[in-house]
Amino acid sequence: METMAVIFWSGTGNTAAMAAAVVEGTGKQAKLMNVTDTNAEEAAQYEKLALGCPSMGDEVLEEDEFEPFFTALEGKLSGKKVVLFGSYDWGDGQWMRDWAQRTKDAGAILCAEPLIVNLTPDASGLKQCRALGEALANG
Repeated sequence: METMAVIFWSGTGNTAAMAAAVVEGTGKQAKLMNVTDTNAEEAAQYEKLALGCPSMGDEVLEEDEFEPFFTALEGKLSGKKVVLFGSYDWGDGQWMRDWAQRTKDAGAILCAEPLIVNLTPDASGLKQCRALGEALANG
């Protein structure tokens, strides 16, 4: 069985709720980790990664913890299967399009289209998160 991790940063709990639903979608096979509890070297040991971060500021990744983590991880993503997710409050998802491009440029294989949910995920949003986890598990 391939190893999987769901690694996220959440300021309000919205992306944390999404992360928990992604884990459910993997059949609870993935390890759930806050980005503050891991590092790029540990994350790179997993064959499949679900990465979650909300849109911050001017549609960017969270700058103090998640961005440095992802920058360190980028060079270790080649050939890894990845899904991306996050919540937002404004904008049109540019942060996710930029992040997806960076992930592809790093050589990762996106197993599904990145998922963005406005604010707190409702039942439909959580269902989409579970489907994202399933796509990672089956990818």
